[in-house]
Amino acid sequence: MKNLLKIATLLIMPLCMVGCSEDNEEIEVKTIEVNYVSLHGDWMLNEWNGAPLADSTYMYISFERTDHTFTIYQNFDSMYGRKISGKFELKKDYYKGMVISGSYDFENGDWNNDYIITDMLESGSMIWSADRKESDVSQYIRCDSIPQSIIDEATHPEI
Repeated sequence: MKNLLKIATLLIMPLCMVGCSEDNEEIEVKTIEVNYVSLHGDWMLNEWNGAPLADSTYMYISFERTDHTFTIYQNFDSMYGRKISGKFELKKDYYKGMVISGSYDFENGDWNNDYIITDMLESGSMIWSADRKESDVSQYIRCDSIPQSIIDEATHPEI
């Protein structure tokens, strides 16, 4: 009887494992290296500190890889859109990974923080975490282009 129970257990175990493995399959998420080439292009701020942006609030940033310049279109601090430009640098930190820093044009100073870029996905998103303020986390998603209406509002606001 004991042998029969052992044989039944040996026959049932592989069937249970096959049934379970299909339910527990992990989806492979492909990341890409953070560098000037992968950062190049237009990005939209999708989430800030785990929450979507408030209605009608936006921030887009465009990176140019060849001259390390950026252009930001945002309305965080105004009811009208603003265009802000400057230069950025990427540096590899042994402990933190890729860190982006920037300075604004017209001697307006440096960014408030350097940001650690993680989880740059092949699907077109990335996470920025403020270097000195871990609770400041932003998710950006790649976009084909910055909407012309946003560019027009920041360039020629109707006041």
